[in-house]
This record gives sequence, C-alpha cells and structure tokens, in this order.
Amino acid sequence: MNIAHLNLFVRIATTHNISLAGKELGLSAAVSSAQMNKLEETLGVKLMHRTTRKVSLTEEGQAFLPHAEEVLANVEMARASVGIGSVTPQGKLRITAPASFGRMHIIPALEGFIEQYPDLTIDLRLSDSIIDMVGGGFDIAIRDAALNDSTLIARKVARDKRLICASPNYLAKHGTPTTPQDLKNHTCVNLHGLTTWSFITPEGTQNIKTNNVLQADNGEAVRDACVQGLGITLMSSWCAYKKLQSGELVQILQDYPLASDTAIWSVYPSSRLLAPKVRAFIDYFSGYFGDEPYWEKI
Repeated sequence: MNIAHLNLFVRIATTHNISLAGKELGLSAAVSSAQMNKLEETLGVKLMHRTTRKVSLTEEGQAFLPHAEEVLANVEMARASVGIGSVTPQGKLRITAPASFGRMHIIPALEGFIEQYPDLTIDLRLSDSIIDMVGGGFDIAIRDAALNDSTLIARKVARDKRLICASPNYLAKHGTPTTPQDLKNHTCVNLHGLTTWSFITPEGTQNIKTNNVLQADNGEAVRDACVQGLGITLMSSWCAYKKLQSGELVQILQDYPLASDTAIWSVYPSSRLLAPKVRAFIDYFSGYFGDEPYWEKI
C-alpha cells in the first residue's frame, strides 16, 4: 500500500477537497484524483463520494481513516528513530476561533507559539458563528460553548468566568441594582441567544429575562455598547478585563454568582491519534493561559 496515497487520503478527509489536499502536497488535481482511484482499486472499496463541490467519506472510508492515520504516524516515528524523519509539529495548522477571543488572546500568543514551532504555518479563521470544523477542514476549533457533537473531542484550555457589568455613567443615571430581580427595571445589552441570566441566590437559582435595548453578534461590540452607557451586560472576564481595569466598566451583583459553568475549549475531530501539531497547540495555549488566566487578575 502506497504511503503517499494514504497521506493524500488523510488530507482529503480533513479538507473535503481533492484539489486543496493535493495542492498542500504539491500535486495537481488530476494526479490527486488518480492516486485516490489507485488506492480504492488496491483496497477494493469506494472510500469517498465525489461531487464538483465537496468530497465526503463513505462508510468504508470513515472506518479506514483512523487506520490510515495510525500507519502514517508509525511510519513517521520509524523514520525519526533512524534520524531521517521528524515527529515535531509541522505543516499547516488550520484553526477557527470566536472573533473577539481570537483577536484579543490568540493573536497576541501566536508569536511565541510560532517561535517554538517554526515548521508550522497558521491558517486562522475568526467568526462568532459556530463553524462546521470537519466540513471546513479545520484541525482545531476554539469554542466557549458546550460540545454537542459526539464526533468531536474537547479539551479545556482556560476558565471563562462571566460577570455582570455596567458603566459608571449608566449607574449614576439609572441607579445600581442590588438583587437580580432589580434587573427587571433596567435596560441590558446582550449577545444573541443570551437573553436570560441565571443567578445563584439563597432561595435557589433565579432566571431573569432581560430587557434588551441592543443585541449583537460580537462580544466586543456588546462590551463597547455597555461602556457607552446603553445598558447592563453579562460578559466574559476575558472580554471585559481591560475596561474593568481602566474603570470604564464596573462589576455589579457580585453577591449573586452566575449559575453558568463556562470555559474555553480546544475542539478537534476524534481519532485514535492526536496529531503532533494539534497536541502542540493545546499544550502551548493551556500553559499560556494557565490555571488562573491573566484576564482574571483584575
């Protein structure tokens, strides 16, 4: 069985595109297609469904993929054992992350990461929408929401403490709420889908449906609207910490912690082996943020 064919198959499984996978390996689309035909002929099964826009694995292809990945990893380790290969992270690492978190915390950390792993190149896509990482051919996704897809694996990278914040100007004009129930008399700004806030109180969990003057799909936009005095907001400390340090925002309702238990997660497709470049990313950023992320030291 041809190792080059296996390598191409694994890249196609990741990118869902024969031309793109071939280009990454220095092959034309025609040569890539011919190699896949040869691999299927050798195995005697159809490994993928091909359309003009997308490639998807057949049931047999999905069953074969982890074995192909294991063979390639073993070959690389065998080469490294005699000094002609490397198990160090290399190639292109494709990452998707929330826009605000990516700009504020991933980008500043990349210089050290790339210095440590100079054989890696980064393809970073920032979006506040949940992207299909498998369909998009991503190696890893950064998410701050619960994992619902059983075909993916999530590893915690950092805590995501959430706070209730307001600007001093807003509080001077409208007063400071002292209980969650008081929020019913205030206006709020929110991310889409985050309009009910759950608090832990002596009487149990209280769910407060907020009166929203503004909803947006970007955390920095919500934060900045709060700074401008449009209303009270629920915000991650990683987004709010600089405004809290400067005094442009203040934390309120500190006696009533939020019921949500949130975190920043690294998410990747399940397989038998964790690619060295993915492991390197998770280990580096887990250490970079630490048990007490710098944004919580306010």
